[in-house]
Amino acid sequence: MVVGRKVLTRYEMRARVLKALAHPTRLLIVDKLAQGACSVGELAEHTGAKFPVVSRHLALLKEVGIVGCRREGMHIFYFLKTPCVLNFFNCVEAVLKATASAKR
Repeated sequence: MVVGRKVLTRYEMRARVLKALAHPTRLLIVDKLAQGACSVGELAEHTGAKFPVVSRHLALLKEVGIVGCRREGMHIFYFLKTPCVLNFFNCVEAVLKATASAKR
């Protein structure tokens, strides 16, 4: 069976979202945002990464639609735009547990 271009494009889009999550710092950011909106400074403190590094990670997560932002006065707060991504984290944990069990 040959995959059509439209279907292939959908898989490429899915890969972009998954690739955006494929970094430990971005996973920490998403986990923190699951608790509520945060500023870049708060996320930098939480992750131990420098402010510009966190900003780049947030830009990538925003580009694929995982996070959004809102301005409050002089501050910008980031939030999970699609909290359903946390369901994927649960799935990853299940895979890790299954893999660990299989190795015993």
